[in-house]
Amino acid sequence: MSEYGKGALLSYNEYLKVPELIGLQKTLSEPTSHDELLFIIIHQTYELWFKQILHEVDATKKWLAENRTFRANHSLRAVTAIEKVIVSQIHILETMAQIGFLEFRDKLNPASGFQSMQFRELEFVSGAKDEKILKTFARDEFAFERLNARFNEPSLADEFWQILHRNDFAVETNDERVASIVRILTEPEKYADFFNMQDLLIEHDENISLWRYHHVLMVERMMGMKPGTGGSDGAGYLRTTLAKKFFPELWEARTHLKI
Repeated sequence: MSEYGKGALLSYNEYLKVPELIGLQKTLSEPTSHDELLFIIIHQTYELWFKQILHEVDATKKWLAENRTFRANHSLRAVTAIEKVIVSQIHILETMAQIGFLEFRDKLNPASGFQSMQFRELEFVSGAKDEKILKTFARDEFAFERLNARFNEPSLADEFWQILHRNDFAVETNDERVASIVRILTEPEKYADFFNMQDLLIEHDENISLWRYHHVLMVERMMGMKPGTGGSDGAGYLRTTLAKKFFPELWEARTHLKI
């Protein structure tokens, strides 16, 4: 048996590209603010989680198109589990000293979380497509190409309604969709896979709403009502996003459910 760590064809560091990974945090403040490293790591971690969520959502869409409800629900469970992590993770930013954040905040101009390409991809692929947001990325060729593809492809919501349609649920109008969800909610054992699916989809919607809300509170706690670095109204703008829903019919159906 060879000595541990010697003669190995592949190492942990090599497989995970650890040297490259820990070299990606480049601070801008001079002298370096203590809290800037945390700020960078949190946001880079978010982007990695967004990548995995998109991977699972794309898999879910594929499973739905193939009528593989078990696999679709399995991927959706991964999505909702990761989202619980990103909701709680946002509060780590509140460990920064407010004055420490201000030491490097101006260096971020005009970059902004609004420009997170992958979060916008997540919105588009889930069903909340906004052409105005798409146009804001027009000067970023890489981001625009990805977002334009997401804008024009079927969304997770589209695939969900299509699989219901293929299983004899009426989904042409909003009222028909709401009635179909009420039917599923009324007979959960008869439609077990679809009951679990709509429950996971509304949890996905809820988690992103929670993320938005916790983000607003974190921003207000750290910087009050200061404008955002990208020129937005900061917390004021973020509050306008709280009512967004990917699957409004799922929420509306709860109102019409009766015994």
